[in-house]
Amino acid sequence: MGSCFVVDAVRTPFGRYGGALAGVRPDDLAGHVLRALVDRSPDLDPEQIGDVFWGAANQAGEDNRNVGRMAVLLAGLPTSIPAATVNRLCGSSLDAAMQASRAVECGDESIVVVGGVESMSRAPWVLLKPDSGFPRAPETLHSTTLGWRMVNPAMPGQWTISLGESAEKLAGLYGITREAQDAFAARSQVNAARAWDDGFYNGWVVPVPGVELARDEGIRPETTVERLAALKPAFVEGGTVTAGNASTLNDGAGAMLLADEAGVEAIGRAPLARIVGRGSWGVDPDVFGIGPVEAANIALRRAGIDWDDVDVVELNEAFASQCLADIGEWAKAGLDPVKVNPNGGAIAVGHPLGASGVRILGGLAHELARRGGGFGVAALCIGVGQGLAVVLQA
Repeated sequence: MGSCFVVDAVRTPFGRYGGALAGVRPDDLAGHVLRALVDRSPDLDPEQIGDVFWGAANQAGEDNRNVGRMAVLLAGLPTSIPAATVNRLCGSSLDAAMQASRAVECGDESIVVVGGVESMSRAPWVLLKPDSGFPRAPETLHSTTLGWRMVNPAMPGQWTISLGESAEKLAGLYGITREAQDAFAARSQVNAARAWDDGFYNGWVVPVPGVELARDEGIRPETTVERLAALKPAFVEGGTVTAGNASTLNDGAGAMLLADEAGVEAIGRAPLARIVGRGSWGVDPDVFGIGPVEAANIALRRAGIDWDDVDVVELNEAFASQCLADIGEWAKAGLDPVKVNPNGGAIAVGHPLGASGVRILGGLAHELARRGGGFGVAALCIGVGQGLAVVLQA
């Protein structure tokens, strides 16, 4: 088996629901970041790209009919470049990176592009086709923005609770207080704002043409624990999960360039990091947030290292309660919690579902390169009860 390297990664600033990017089609966002990624490596001949793996969670609207292939066409790349779209909900683009890296390691491909996109603002309302023509009863529109819809009646009701209710369940199961969640959320905002001010994001976050959005739209540097404490519970009366300690609905896209040793030489750039471990795991849907725990443990074992060896963790912040539950389990095995999300997380920068995987993996690669080396873990939870993780070495 050969090696797979992360050569480069870019993303758009993430927009808030109904915000600056709401007027941009998701396929246009995808095409833009793909073109921007290719243009950053002038020695790369696009004809050398063997395949494109793209993540998207919704695919019910303008991101339909294989949005990865649409990205290739809209980016003006050669039509000979094939593309596939991967759907593992929140983990879609991280799964795309895992699949692409296997293709590189086994020798099927030398240079591959990975990407992800989501426009939660533009997610359509859908109407089930009636059982018969000319229905006389009222019909129901279903929002495809987030969460369960058109649920199979055979599915146990316990599993189909909302994501927010599941976050509350984890808080109860793991004894995570409202104060701890708010403190975690405030840290995310502070770290993200500082990372932007220090220039960490400047080198790889690319603006969207025609949109005045220079930074992630959801960052609130003025956030404090005291302000967060004033927010009301969002999902359960008397609960602890609020709009302030959970991720938001967002729009955005990202892309990464993966290659083997020969591909790296052809691209003519020093890689950021190497993929050395992958892991996936499933849990009950009503505790989906704990999925990353074992996924990361598996990835570390496959990389041949322990939590003591890890320098940085990029954990997608769907909810503060979910993150604190995961971190608490990893801390028992040696992880120092201060290593998690030093440049902020989804509570601050946003969580456009299909783009979040490349956001955390690309951010991890750039952070390890900035540090001059080390091991890192990128992990996220996935609705309906799954977790994914990738280990990088720089």
